[in-house]
Amino acid sequence: MLKIPFIEEMKIKLNRTPIMILGTSSGAGKTLIATAICRYLRRKGEHPIPFKGQNMSNNAWVDPQGREMAYSQALQSWSAGLEPSAEMNPVLIKPKGDCTSEIIHLGKSVGTSKAIKYYEDWFDSGWEAIKTGLKILLSREKDGRLVVEGAGSPVEINLKHRDLTNLKLARFLNANCVLVADIERGGVFAQIIGTIALMEPEEKRLIKGIIINKFRGDQELFEAGVRWIENETKIPVLGVLPWLKEIFPPEDSLDLLERRQINQRAEIEIGIIKLSRISNFSDLDPFFSESSIQIRWIEPGQNIGKPDALIIPGSKQTIKDLEILNKSGTSNQIKDYANKGGNIFGICGGLQMLGKSLEDPYEKEGLNATSSFTFAGLNLLPIKTTFGEMKHNSQREEVTSWPEKNNVKGFEMHFGISNLINNKYSDIIYLFKDTSLGWILEKKDKSFIGGTYLHGIFENDQWRRQWINKLRQKKGLKNLNINETNNIEKRERLLDTLTDCFEKNINISTII
Repeated sequence: MLKIPFIEEMKIKLNRTPIMILGTSSGAGKTLIATAICRYLRRKGEHPIPFKGQNMSNNAWVDPQGREMAYSQALQSWSAGLEPSAEMNPVLIKPKGDCTSEIIHLGKSVGTSKAIKYYEDWFDSGWEAIKTGLKILLSREKDGRLVVEGAGSPVEINLKHRDLTNLKLARFLNANCVLVADIERGGVFAQIIGTIALMEPEEKRLIKGIIINKFRGDQELFEAGVRWIENETKIPVLGVLPWLKEIFPPEDSLDLLERRQINQRAEIEIGIIKLSRISNFSDLDPFFSESSIQIRWIEPGQNIGKPDALIIPGSKQTIKDLEILNKSGTSNQIKDYANKGGNIFGICGGLQMLGKSLEDPYEKEGLNATSSFTFAGLNLLPIKTTFGEMKHNSQREEVTSWPEKNNVKGFEMHFGISNLINNKYSDIIYLFKDTSLGWILEKKDKSFIGGTYLHGIFENDQWRRQWINKLRQKKGLKNLNINETNNIEKRERLLDTLTDCFEKNINISTII
């Protein structure tokens, strides 16, 4: 039986050594490798439990209890065959801009913090949230094996003494650690040697293997490099993982512009406004698997052009992002596009921007307004939004009324509440039976402007296809078969493809 300090403290016996994935840098591939290991262990008959003590991301998921967690841990949970739960990501930091973030502990918003004050104000409570998350997860799966993902680099000298989620947690769990290095960026030898050199002796002993990630070309050409790394570090290289051509969900907004989609047979172009504080961009993932769709990201200030539809996604700071659209001239472009028969759809913050006004009496948007708490929206939908004190998080199952009647699932996650005002528009349609969840204004020329608070709306295959068919009908194109795709099945195939590649190239048998 393993002797691990926190086990005695929490009176839980752990009889499988945790596996922890550390990286030489952000973006090294920790998330996808941890995801692959979860599916790999599941195939071997084990019960993997994904865990990331602290994550910084605005791409979130809401679990069945209405608690927030990072989307990447939800993906790992599906890979492990589990229902996502906030304990898998007990500390979530959601950047709001201006060096300020919302702090989420065990799925609940507990406050905001300036970056310079974070460790002073939140280190102790964050560590308690991490230990509580571990305790709950291990009590559910007593025979489970933790698959722990680190964050960024584990050896940032100015941060290491207050790093909650890398080597402190590795030592706490006495985990078998794998160090991942990204060869695509160059300097892979310096990455590995430098990272290990900055570790303390008791930390180095935890590193049981090295994985080289994102390799392009003939791996035989790197065999001498593998031998050199093993000789210098005395740590085995577990394998070299090739560059994967499949499109996987990006972990943060920095990855979005690197995400290229070129569909030679595309018949519909969808423009997506790339907001500075974009959140929940996983809402848009289902479009990347539609062969008839070409996605184009539009930065504030860029020419919108003439897409078949324009999507304004969620924002962590709706009013601030709206101000950027105003100053860049993008707001005027959006209005002009709408007036010329363009189709526009907003999700959460994007929906709020489409309204007539936005009010922030509790300064949830972090504006510190001195004279007015009311801000003008794009005035394309007759709605008014007020940001309240309480955050609304919940999973939802609803029936749509547009484009057709359909059962859909998704989740809410927002402070603002929107209401229809001065409804003189006979063409306004309530998108759901719950009249606060979304609206559509369908014009005589068959164009539409609308949106919803329901994140994940496009993951509902039939509804997404019906939405796309509205665009196709306007162009005189044949309707798509609404029963042809299944987003969950595609996600499972993608996870299996990832794991197949991992099994073929990486040997972690000595670690497990």
